[in-house]
Amino acid sequence: MIVTVTPNPSVDRALVVDRLVRGEVLRTSGHQRDPGGKGINVSRALHANGHPTTAVVPVGGSEGELLLRLLDASGVPAVTVPILGSVRSNITIAEPDGTVTKLNEPGPELSAAELRSLVDRSIATAAGAAWLVVSGSLPPGAPTSLLTELIQGGRAAGARTAIDTSGAPLTAALTAAPDLIKPNAEELAESTGRTLASIGDVIDAAHELLDRGARAVLASLGPDGALYVDRSFEAHAELAVTHPRSTVGAGDATLAGFLTASDRPLEALRAAVAFGAAAVQLPGSQLPGPTDLQPDAVVLQEQPERARQLAGVPRPAVSRL
Repeated sequence: MIVTVTPNPSVDRALVVDRLVRGEVLRTSGHQRDPGGKGINVSRALHANGHPTTAVVPVGGSEGELLLRLLDASGVPAVTVPILGSVRSNITIAEPDGTVTKLNEPGPELSAAELRSLVDRSIATAAGAAWLVVSGSLPPGAPTSLLTELIQGGRAAGARTAIDTSGAPLTAALTAAPDLIKPNAEELAESTGRTLASIGDVIDAAHELLDRGARAVLASLGPDGALYVDRSFEAHAELAVTHPRSTVGAGDATLAGFLTASDRPLEALRAAVAFGAAAVQLPGSQLPGPTDLQPDAVVLQEQPERARQLAGVPRPAVSRL
């Protein structure tokens, strides 16, 4: 069982337009609604591929009711934490060339009692689980100590802990020694202050985060695949994607894939890249199922070539209005 915690979930609405033009009235050629938030996406990808999972989510307001209906329709079991505020609603606008524009609301502010309940319910649900995964942004005003409490509590409950966040929350999480962190290239560069131009740069940045507390780093690198680094092992994997459609949820799918085989790092990395590459080829925030995956096509390299240059900004690009 893998338990995910999404401190700031959302209802995700994906719209498809021929071309995004500011200031114009545009007609959509497709639309989709999904339960959203990084932890929920991890659970959705796990469930779609037959792996037991439970999503812990704070829920309130009419959008929270819709979120629960969408989660129920997806088949993902949920443990809910009632809150007074309403769950946020996010909008993704996708263009045929793969360009994605996202508009994300900040989400509701949780009271001290609601945050306490979120921690307690998460730790209780993690008892006996293989992993407790905490993903995404924190609610507005939430202290970064929320992550250290979840890591320490999850470990006390017998679960390994995986963290996918950025900025100050990631810095705080490192002090509690999570078993795995999953930054993307931008988050890895931000957290270390390094320029990442090569595989060697990524490896060095990952080792810096190991020195600061992480036990393992899974770095998603967009078109350059993913890199796994721990104290005794380094490996790189990639799978070429010729027709990308949306990057939304691809990093979450990457983490989900890794967790399906986490006791075997090399095979876990293969699964991570297969899941992530499949997600990029699907519309909106749709996540891959077994028929979407191509694990045998993933190219793996232990002790990767450090001098290899990265492709640069991941494509398709994500615009943030």
